[in-house]
Amino acid sequence: MTFSICKAVFAETPRVHFRFRFLRIKTIKTMASKQENGGMEDRQRRRDLKMYYGLENGDPETEGSVQHAMINSTDPCNLDGANFQPQTYLSKLIQERSLTELMDEEQKMVKDIRGLDSDMQTLVYENYNKFISATDTIRKMKNDFRKMEDEMDHLASNMSAITDFSASISGTLQDRRQQITKLAGVHSLLKKLQFLFELPARLNKCIEMEAYVQAVRYYTKAQRVLHQYDHMPSFQGIHTDCESIIKQLRTKLMERFRQKESTAKQLTECVDLLTQLGEPAESLCDEFLSHAKQKLDEDLEEMKTQIKLYSGEPTPGQEQRPSHAYMNTGMDVLEFVDLGCNGFLSNMCLVIASYNDMFMNRNMTDESLDTIALRKLVLFVNELMEQYFNSVRQRVQLEKETGDNTILVRALDRFHRRLQAMNKLLPDTDFSRAGTEIVSRGARDRVSHYLQSLKQHFADCLTDIRQNLAAPRLVGKQDNTARLSELLANMQSSVVEQIKSVLGNLQAFIAPDITFAMKPYFRGPFCSQDVREGLVVAFIKHICITCNDFCEVPGDKTTSPPALLMILSRFCIDLENASISYLLSLAEEQFMVEDRMPLTSTTELFAMAKDTGQRLLNHYVKVQGLTISQMLRKSVETRDWLTTIEPRNVRAVMKRVVEDITAIDMQVGQLYEEGVRKERSSDSSRRTHALSASQQNRRPQWNYAPSVDNSLMSNIQKLFSEKIEIFSAVEFSKVSVLTGIVKISLKTFLECVRLRTFGKYGLQQIQVDTHYLQLYLWRFVSDENLVQVLLDEIVCSAVHRCVTDKAMMEPSVIDLICERG
Repeated sequence: MTFSICKAVFAETPRVHFRFRFLRIKTIKTMASKQENGGMEDRQRRRDLKMYYGLENGDPETEGSVQHAMINSTDPCNLDGANFQPQTYLSKLIQERSLTELMDEEQKMVKDIRGLDSDMQTLVYENYNKFISATDTIRKMKNDFRKMEDEMDHLASNMSAITDFSASISGTLQDRRQQITKLAGVHSLLKKLQFLFELPARLNKCIEMEAYVQAVRYYTKAQRVLHQYDHMPSFQGIHTDCESIIKQLRTKLMERFRQKESTAKQLTECVDLLTQLGEPAESLCDEFLSHAKQKLDEDLEEMKTQIKLYSGEPTPGQEQRPSHAYMNTGMDVLEFVDLGCNGFLSNMCLVIASYNDMFMNRNMTDESLDTIALRKLVLFVNELMEQYFNSVRQRVQLEKETGDNTILVRALDRFHRRLQAMNKLLPDTDFSRAGTEIVSRGARDRVSHYLQSLKQHFADCLTDIRQNLAAPRLVGKQDNTARLSELLANMQSSVVEQIKSVLGNLQAFIAPDITFAMKPYFRGPFCSQDVREGLVVAFIKHICITCNDFCEVPGDKTTSPPALLMILSRFCIDLENASISYLLSLAEEQFMVEDRMPLTSTTELFAMAKDTGQRLLNHYVKVQGLTISQMLRKSVETRDWLTTIEPRNVRAVMKRVVEDITAIDMQVGQLYEEGVRKERSSDSSRRTHALSASQQNRRPQWNYAPSVDNSLMSNIQKLFSEKIEIFSAVEFSKVSVLTGIVKISLKTFLECVRLRTFGKYGLQQIQVDTHYLQLYLWRFVSDENLVQVLLDEIVCSAVHRCVTDKAMMEPSVIDLICERG
């Protein structure tokens, strides 16, 4: 059914049109196949060339494609093949394809036909243009070759004429050649003789015109001939005149050589001419160096004058007028270095270069003379450079107290750069060591100056704290004086910021654009020994030494406020905990300190700071304890305990002691933590020091037994009581500090009581006072039993020293008096 439909459709299609399309396609395919055959021929030709040159490797892909093309060319249904049969191809399509596929094939075929038409047109157009271009090129070549042929013919005719003319001249002059040669020799000899006879006049003329180079060249040109024929009278006269003239010339050259106004070019010219005239080179070396030294000495003297002006020293010949103090202030260090570099060093380089050109780089036959000249130059340069280095060293030392490093670093960098150029100019000397020593010394002086500034700043901080602590408080304004924690914080931040500022300023010495900063022999020692050790570590040690000096006070007197001791103690502890690590890390990071050099360990600094803080805190406890002890001692020693009246209230000194210890507690609490306390009993504040339980049991013994027995029982009791160490080390806490102060105070009270004699009411007054102290002091110590034991000993001592009726006051009465007091 499908076949009949397809046949009907194709029957309706005009056969002529279909046949035309197939013929057109076949024609195009045939042309394409010819092009392909041509391409195959080209590929075959290239393959033959590859085989000739040994480049044929037998590509299997190429061989397979060729065989496949040969098989497809015999297929009658292949549109690209030579045996294509349209009818067979059409029958095959009708049998194998559906109607839709036939229509698609027809559209594809139309598209291919159009594409082939376009390709053929393009190919024809391109070939046409190439043919036209080739035709024009051939026509132009034909014209060019025609002109070239004419020119070649003209050239050939000219060469032939020249050959004939040359042959004619050679034939004419052949007989006179020897005569002409002889006449030419005679003419040359006559010219030489004429030059010799005219030489004195020429030399005089050159001397008058100061054309010394021309005169020396004339004389050296004729000198050998004159010496050779000096025995002939005519030549002898000429020789004598020339020698006289040359003597005058030598004198004039020496005068110019010794003139200060002579330039380096003129000096070089004079030395060259004198050397050609036979002057000894060694004497010329001395003359040249002596002349050069005059100018270099003037440059050095100018530098010394600038140093005196900057330092304020009067210079010779300077008029002492008030205006000169402002006008002649001297140059800054950068201008001074520029003066030395552009003046002394430039002239020195010019002298060395001129000396080398005149005496070292000449083709001398005597090597010993070359060695002597070099030795003279090295001695000359070393002597003057030493003076130059001394001047620069003195000027740089004057900069150690300036505020800004930028100008100094730029000056040192410029100085270092010019010295490197000097080393290249004179390889036998090395000025870099001396220059580096000056640069390192300048940097070290800056570090020393900054260290002194830090020390002064720390001293100023201590002075500010003293003034704040000593400032009187206004009535009704208890917070007028700065708090201790604020004073400590201000001092810590001020010191740290000052060190950071100093380190920032010193970084100018290791900036990337500074030449000497990149040298290991400067950077390593500067960063490690100067900055870290000489500045940061030295300042930390200075702080510790200064703080230790507050503890080195002769006797028990001190001029330092106790609060200052505690602030410095806390400052040292904070140094150990944080500041030392931070400052050292900051210095090592900013200056890239290497560990190859021996450095002070942080552990050593930690131990030093902690030990200093401990000593300060111990001294603070001692000072405060002695202050309170002094009040207690005076209160005991100035009272008559035998005739005192019956106690009615607490003595004022006890209230003052409690107030002072309370103030100390508030003071210490601003800087230190509370600390650890032992567990307190519930009745700590209600104890009455009539007597302890053991004392109450032994009361009949004290009243009726002999005093020896009372003393014996007291000593036995002490054997079983816990030993109290009064001046023990204090921990870094508020409780420990107050415990130490209370122990010292009560121990003093105890010893004073032991030295007095009491009556009945004196003993009762001691009972009242100790009970009042117990009511308040137990709050401040780490162990309330400590206060209890010391107060018990005070009461016991008073009982032992009582010479009258040892009647104790009732606890209820004591409580009433203390509450009322």
